[in-house]
Amino acid sequence: MATYKDIRGTNVKTVSSDPPAPVNGQVWYNSTDQVMKGFTSNPVGSYSTGGALNTARFGAAGFGIQTAALMAGGQAPPISGVVESYNGTSYSEVADITARRLAAGAGTSTAGLVFGGANPSTTGKTETESWNGSGWTEVADLNNGRSALGGDGTSTSAIGAGGRPGNVAHSETWNGSAWTETNNLNQARHALALVGADSTAAIAFGGFEGPSDYTNDTGKTESWNGSSWTEVNDLNTSRGFLSGAGVSYTDSIAFTGRTDGPTYLSVTELWNGTSWTETTDPPAVKANMGGTGTAAAGLVSGGNTGAPSPVDTTEEWVAPTTNTVTFTAS
Repeated sequence: MATYKDIRGTNVKTVSSDPPAPVNGQVWYNSTDQVMKGFTSNPVGSYSTGGALNTARFGAAGFGIQTAALMAGGQAPPISGVVESYNGTSYSEVADITARRLAAGAGTSTAGLVFGGANPSTTGKTETESWNGSGWTEVADLNNGRSALGGDGTSTSAIGAGGRPGNVAHSETWNGSAWTETNNLNQARHALALVGADSTAAIAFGGFEGPSDYTNDTGKTESWNGSSWTEVNDLNTSRGFLSGAGVSYTDSIAFTGRTDGPTYLSVTELWNGTSWTETTDPPAVKANMGGTGTAAAGLVSGGNTGAPSPVDTTEEWVAPTTNTVTFTAS
């Protein structure tokens, strides 16, 4: 068996305090704490394969966290009301919603919201359904029926913006019982992503500016402060049908998507509150996924690689990390 010296070219050093700038794989003995320690680094983030959906589909509404999420509706084809719950390992089917695709979702795996969307009879639904962990209840409608909108928040404090038919800039906030129209996006668009903790702070990015459906891809990004939208720095790669994750407009992530070509992409970008930075590419080229989670631990499921070509795959994202670990004898 190789020793640490064989691998690193030096013996394990004894120090009285942890080194201020350790490198990945470095090991030392802390004589003050009387323990062996080491340093690990994942400087660019990484993807791993998660449990597949039971029903392959695109255009699902995702909400929750990486280890407890729901993917609702979508198109297999046909347009579906199937809802699946993720436990961090696998998906299981739960109670259906009204069949729809390209809706938006908000909340947690036990208290959520799905709103808007499209079905064969309309490209812009107003219906909102509330999830209590076991079943769905119809609640107050959106003021403006639409699909391919962005949305996020909680079951009692959410926001929806943009969408189609046509190309709209409408924004509405949800207070747990009703939707209220608010100041519009600066740029009308559809098939955008939107993430935020609640109705008072969010970020909207990407999409198509039209005027026809799914044309003129954009990288425009706007931040919401509870009363108005402000244009900030654009995505590096313009695209629509992307997904996002995050609980803060200062810390978000944009997953894949496609151009108006259409060219399906494999691009990930991280938002730090000021600008977007490209990071590790996902393993799959696809768009129109259900996305949720945080910028540190995101989840994307389903999607398509062409029309219709639905897929069932899931990718789990882990953000860049650095950790000092303590070794224990066994």
